[in-house]
Formats: sequence, C-alpha cells, structure tokens
Amino acid sequence: MDEPKLKIENKTVESIPAVTIRFAGDSGDGMQLVGTRFTDTSALFGNDLATLPAFPAEIRAPQGTIAGVSSFQVQIADFDILTPGDNPEVLVAMNPAALKAHLHDLAPNGMLIINEDAFEEKNITKAGYKIDPRESGELDGYRVFEVPMEKLTKEALKDSEIKGRAILRSKNMIALGLISWVFNRPLEDTINWLNKKFEKLPEVADANIKTLKTGYNFGITVEAFHHTYVVEKAALPTGEYTNINGNIGLSWGLIAGAKLSNLELFYGSYPITPASDILHELSKHKNFNVITFQAEDEIAAAAATVGASFTGKLAVTGTSGPGLALKSETISLALSAELPMVIVNVQRGGPSTGLPTKPEQSDLLFALYGRHGESPLPVLASRSPSHAFYTAIEASRIALKYMTPVILLSDNYVATGSEPWKLPDISDLPSLTNNLTTTNNSKDGFLPFHRDMTTFARPWAVPGVPGLEHRIGGLEKEEGTGNVSYDSANHQYMTDMRAWKIANIANDIEPLELNGDEKADTLVLGWGSTYGGITQAVNRLNEKGVKVASAHLTFINPFPDNLGEILSNFERIIIPELNTGQLIKLIRERFLIDAKGINKVAGEPFTAQELAEKIEEKINE
Repeated sequence: MDEPKLKIENKTVESIPAVTIRFAGDSGDGMQLVGTRFTDTSALFGNDLATLPAFPAEIRAPQGTIAGVSSFQVQIADFDILTPGDNPEVLVAMNPAALKAHLHDLAPNGMLIINEDAFEEKNITKAGYKIDPRESGELDGYRVFEVPMEKLTKEALKDSEIKGRAILRSKNMIALGLISWVFNRPLEDTINWLNKKFEKLPEVADANIKTLKTGYNFGITVEAFHHTYVVEKAALPTGEYTNINGNIGLSWGLIAGAKLSNLELFYGSYPITPASDILHELSKHKNFNVITFQAEDEIAAAAATVGASFTGKLAVTGTSGPGLALKSETISLALSAELPMVIVNVQRGGPSTGLPTKPEQSDLLFALYGRHGESPLPVLASRSPSHAFYTAIEASRIALKYMTPVILLSDNYVATGSEPWKLPDISDLPSLTNNLTTTNNSKDGFLPFHRDMTTFARPWAVPGVPGLEHRIGGLEKEEGTGNVSYDSANHQYMTDMRAWKIANIANDIEPLELNGDEKADTLVLGWGSTYGGITQAVNRLNEKGVKVASAHLTFINPFPDNLGEILSNFERIIIPELNTGQLIKLIRERFLIDAKGINKVAGEPFTAQELAEKIEEKINE
C-alpha cells in the first residue's frame, strides 16, 4: 500500500515510518556534529531513534583518504526501534573517499547526496578511484543529487568576517540544512544551539547559521528536492525524555548509585578512548558531591580508587581495553581486601591499541579471569545507552552490599550511540545499602572479617573511627581478625569464602527473561551491545514464521539462577558475539551444551538483517 502524500505549497510531503541516514566525510568535516544536531532535533520532534557514530582513531587522520573518513548514522522512526538501522536509505558523501567507503552500504535506489565541489581529480585519485565514479556507471542504481556545497558556502559567507579557507569549515551546515528540508525538520533548535555554543565567537555562529539556512533554501529552490519526507512522532509512553548516549547514561547511573547509598562518588580515571567522556561528564557534577581525579596513568587511577573505597566513598575507576590489564593488580588488591569498587571497561577493538574507536566485545574473558590467583568477581554488561544507567546502579548495589569489586562492561557501540530515554521517577529507583559501621562487633576488639552470614560480606569501617582500628592489605588474612595468615587451611577457607560470596549473588539478581516464540526449538543468547540487533532479528524471524526465541544476559558472573533451566528447554542455542567466541566457551563449559556461535570482529556492530539471515542459516543447518 502506498504511503500517503500531501501537497504543501511547492513540495510533496510523503509520510514514511522510518528512515536511516548516514553522513560521511573527512574527520574534519564535522560529520559527528551534523549527525548529533539532526538527532537532537528529531528527538525533540518526538521520534524514536538510535545512532551509530564512527570515526578514525587518529587526531589528524589522513585527509581525503578512506582511512580518514568519519561517519554518523541515525535511524529515526515513528515506532519503537532498537538499532541505528541496517543499510542507510540516505547517504550524504562530502568527498570521494566518503563515497568509496560507504557506497556499498547504501540501499538500492537510495538517495545519494554528494558534494560535487570535492570531486576534483586529486581527491578522486586519493580515494582510490581510477575514474570519476559519477561517470563510471557505479552510481546508476541510486538517486543521485549533486550539490555544490563549497560554492554555496563561499557565496553565503562572501561578506562574513571569516576569511580564507576557514570559510569552508561551515560547509557541513549546508548538508544539515538540506537534510532538514528534505525530512521536514525545523532549524530553530540548531540555530539556538549554535548561538549558545559560539556565544563568545558571534562571527562563527553567524557563519554557521547562514550556511545552515543556505542549505535549507537550496532544497526549497531546486526542484529535485521538492519531494520531501516526514517521519511522524513515535507513540512512546508519556513522560519526560532526554537524548543520551551510553557514557552519559552510565555516568548518571553512578551519580544515582551514590545518592541512593548516601555516599560521595569518587571517580579516578586516566583518559582513554572511548571511556574518556565518563570522566568529562562526571566532572560537571560536583554539585552532587562527585569527586573526579584524572591520574597520570591507569595504575595510579586504580590505586587512588582503592584508597577512596577504603575511606568510605562509592569508588569507581573507568578505562577501555588495555587499561583494564594495567589495573588488574590493583583490582586483585581490592578483591583481597574485600573493598567495594566499580571498574568500568568500555570495550574497544584490540589487542593493544587495536581499533580504539570501533566496537568489540572481546574483553569478556579478561574481565572474568584477568587477575592472578583465584579471584572471581561479579561481571555485568550494559546493552544500550539507557540500560547503562540502570546497570551502573546495579553494579554499585552489588559492590556495596557484598563488599566486592564489580566489573561493569560497556563498549564503543553503547558508549557513543544514543537514544531517547524516559527519565525515571526517583521513587522507583532501588534503595541501596552499604556495610559502613560505627559499631564494634566483638568484645575482643573490632573484627574486620567477621562476615554477615546472609551476604558473606565483611563490615566496612572508615579509618579514624574510635575503637574500629584494623588492618587490611594484600597478604592473606586470618578469617575474622584480618591478621596476616600463612595457614594453609585458612587460605583454603578464605579462597572458598570469597568464591561463595560471589556465587551467592545469583540469589539476588533478576531471573533471565525470554523474548520471541517461547515454544521454539531455537534460543538466541546474547550479552551486552548485541541486544538491539538480536531482538529485532528474532522479531523479524517470528513475523516471517520462523520459530525462534532470545534471551539477553546482564549478569555474566554469576549467571542468573534460571539460565540452566531456560537453556534445557531448547534444542539449539545460538550465541552472536562481537568476538571470536567467548560467552560460548562459558556456556559450553558450564552447561555442557554444544552451542553455535555467530562471530564478528570487523570493528562494526551486527545489523538486525545480518543477524536474521545468519540465525536462519544456523536453524536450516
């Protein structure tokens, strides 16, 4: 059935349920800014949305080359969505390299908007083309619109205070203005944002606003753009919404965890992509008693965080990829001392420096086993930007209640992707308790390792409290007293006790839930950022008549109590992961199930369509 079309003045407005748009250009072309502004405007309009930013790791990536291309993809919809879309229906390519890097993803008959001024011979050659792609026939399957973005920018700013090549920094606003026209998005929000951002540089604000309006007016005056589109508001639950990415959601969750437990929040970190924005965000909130400490290296950040925990703070340290390895010795110290601490690891492509701006889930086994000695820890994983808020609270709850370090896994896909989030009612958030004590628990003096026999947690005494003097450290401790002990039986007991404490947490977490056809023979099991792709893939397969269900883990250690029961109800288990197969090892070992993996380490997330096809292939095998 054809979508309704409305004639308004000199344009036709076609209503569509969803669209996926990708902006691509040099890393200095402002594609992240353009994508973010279009996203925020769409969020204010009321669309549901999800985003996928992608950019080079180099600060000054090679200009005009495929390696230097930056992109931003957003899907907007009038219904609930979970991913930034499969293949974009619209591609804005600011130069030949951007076209070369992303054309293969553009949907057949998709809208291709290119900056024709960038298609000079040197740029075409630098991008790896032998001949101009506009003349080779490879664009024949698309609706191509050539826009002289640089010429339009120069014309718009001919009387500007900005001169020379600096004028062309505003050409990204031509693209944003044009896309705003094509998809019926107002300019007011972006104009207000530009005026605020460049309040001290009014000439820069003025230049960007002029080129934004020029791009919009280009759409009005060029007949080729008179067929426009609108994606109506999504029917989301009523409430107050904000647009957040995973790093912001996680940061706010940590603040909430501290307030709910009536503790100060300490965050010690060393800047590392893509976790740095957690430090940036938390540093803005000193009004919530947040203490941020930028250390000289990862080891110092972890050590300071242990010290903060010792003094009664909700202590958190954050890192990405290789930083977790550097923190491992200090995490083991916190484990041995049984101090509450949250370790955030925003995963990225590895090993070593690897792909620091690309998503991967390859740190799972390191999070579980990357310490010396017998050192089990709780491990949780966030599955989306909004879920990161709640997992941060849950990680804080577990750390404080059970007196243990907790590892919270995110990844670049969750951290930099964004979505609308309904602000929760504070009264609906869980209450958090802690083991802080001011009471002597023994007539013979305070016993720092006298355990609560429900949680197996030890008491938490802040230094300086009269009568609660005690020692803790990295040497093995005597049960109860905390005195240094080399007794073999005591070491066996303390090792077992630390393991029992973590295993016991399984009794205190939400059971695993099923999605899709619960009577199916096939279960797709996932964790972390694969949630959106898996869920939409399973929903599509169910609509197609393929019987399949899915379940998604937040806790990976310990597993939810009902995981084994759920797995036993299915003949076939499929586990998609952005690694070469890590959760699958755990499932095979623990439950003796011959699970099948769908694995990918290409520096990009699964799309829902990709997963649907691969899941169906596995089923048909």
